[in-house]
Amino acid sequence: MSETATMAEGEASGIGPGRLVLVVGPSGAGKDTLLRLAQAACIDDRNIVFPRRVVTRESSADEDNMAMSPDEFRGAREHGDFAVHWDAHGHSYALPLDINDDIRAGRAVVANVSRTVIGALRQAYANVVVVAITAPPDVLAQRLAARARHSDGNIGDRLTRSVDDASVHADVTILNAGSADYHSRHLLRVIRNECWHD
Repeated sequence: MSETATMAEGEASGIGPGRLVLVVGPSGAGKDTLLRLAQAACIDDRNIVFPRRVVTRESSADEDNMAMSPDEFRGAREHGDFAVHWDAHGHSYALPLDINDDIRAGRAVVANVSRTVIGALRQAYANVVVVAITAPPDVLAQRLAARARHSDGNIGDRLTRSVDDASVHADVTILNAGSADYHSRHLLRVIRNECWHD
């Protein structure tokens, strides 16, 4: 499985002063569930932004992605419409370029990204916080089997996948094996820059 990331050309390093909160973790960890709960809790806070990812597959009930065909995605990428983009699990993903305006305006931008782009994002943005959401292997396997999204590929491959890169080191780790409401409150404290260190 090939994963690559490319930053938008022409962007200066250290975009700030806002914060980029990157949510990462294995498939089945419950990232989208916790993000959805955190977003609902921030619905009235204009200083916290949850951008819609662009993905070359249809959205599901658990994800609020903007679907594009591979050709549309390629055209948008070539036009410079993305702040960052990457390939994973046979699909292409991106965050829209306008997140840079939010960060320059001092807002917190919260996004689910591939672990492979963390290094590039740490270099491009001044204030990056990485939140790793994970769960025990048996829980991950159960969640992936229940999701049954065949376009995501082999469950075994996804469970054994790892990225060996020091830049992937998470600032916060959430073991999402219990109450989603409880764990989303932990995520919310990180997003709001409250006391969140493990």
